[in-house]
Amino acid sequence: MNKFNTLSDFLNYLYALPRLHEKSDLSYIKQVLAEMDNPQNKVKTVHVTGTNGKGSTCYYISNLLEKAGQKTGLFVSPYIREFNERIQLNSQNISNEDLLVGANYIYQILQKLKIELVTFEYEVALAFWYFAKKRCNYAVIEVGIGARHDKTNVIIPEVSVITTVGLDHEKIIGPTLQDIAFEKAGIIKDKRPVVLGNIPDSILPIIQKEAQVKSAPMYQLNKDFSVMSEENKLLVHTKKGIYQFESRPLVEGFDIAIACQVLSLLNLSILPTEVEKIINLTKIPGRYQIIKTKPTIILDGAHNMQAMNNLLDFVNAEQNQGQIYVLITMMKDKDLSEVFALFNHNEKITLTTIDYPRAAKKADFPAEVLEKYKYRKNAIQAYIDLKKNLKVNDTLVVTGSFYLVSQILNFQEKIDAS
Repeated sequence: MNKFNTLSDFLNYLYALPRLHEKSDLSYIKQVLAEMDNPQNKVKTVHVTGTNGKGSTCYYISNLLEKAGQKTGLFVSPYIREFNERIQLNSQNISNEDLLVGANYIYQILQKLKIELVTFEYEVALAFWYFAKKRCNYAVIEVGIGARHDKTNVIIPEVSVITTVGLDHEKIIGPTLQDIAFEKAGIIKDKRPVVLGNIPDSILPIIQKEAQVKSAPMYQLNKDFSVMSEENKLLVHTKKGIYQFESRPLVEGFDIAIACQVLSLLNLSILPTEVEKIINLTKIPGRYQIIKTKPTIILDGAHNMQAMNNLLDFVNAEQNQGQIYVLITMMKDKDLSEVFALFNHNEKITLTTIDYPRAAKKADFPAEVLEKYKYRKNAIQAYIDLKKNLKVNDTLVVTGSFYLVSQILNFQEKIDAS
């Protein structure tokens, strides 16, 4: 008899599971995968970590693989519209039917082994089961947190990727930038190439050492491949050639360049014009997503200092007249004071919250932040009011959390549909 008969049955169970085990090793997930006949070993993979940009990079890589004629799985987090978005095959979300079959199968294994997985482990097991069942040629796997101890780190990928290293999740994989770099370098595997994006010089030796120990060929942005912004276009140079893309924020250009470098290492047959076309058509949900113009409304899930800094640079470069408004909430375990210190007098900030256990409520914001900015408990109503008062040249940015972005995007799409 099935434990889960509907998607909500499964999601209610999944979100009630603990977030962490007492020890952070991979013993639980490995035990379950072994009982499942190790589906993670039946598909070629690309493994992607990084403080920021890993989700975008995963989308670019998977779209390129699909265009190259490969049956391509994609495992990403968080989701923007629905849970099924986290596990995709050739750009299509996993169906409720497949999801429930997999969820029940894994549940039966847990009953047999008499162990419990944490939420993310269950999702990882489900993704590997699905990709093996569908006989994917490749699966692009986004790390949850870190890499060395992340529950996805049970694969030997064709290529590993480290997009960026910055301060985030310091309590789990920190506290220092050096600790975080060491943790992310754990994605590097024996004799498998690793592609690096924007890595600070101060911590590059940590990653270089890991690559050296593992005899892993290393390909660095601005050394082995590059990207530049020029006259409303992005130019990416790899050893396989030069690609010309439509203009994007340069920070997205780094992710595109990484994806092109990964593609060149996999030696798949795809014309440069096809690469350019598929990247130009790729829209990443909740990342630099412009949903309205005149006035401009931008949704971006920037949730740490590095991502927020990049977003503000982009918004200020785009906005040369009119007022910038920001609707923001963050998780209460983030560096709130440091993130809010990035804002200046040019932006009008409205604080809000969402119905999510980790989301900052009014009392969680630092006192100096609450003194400076108004707080609105209802995010949707705050969005409606801000939007109503926008002038044609103004910009509204919704940010700080993918959960907030998801809520606002779903609300706006309902309005647009009606």
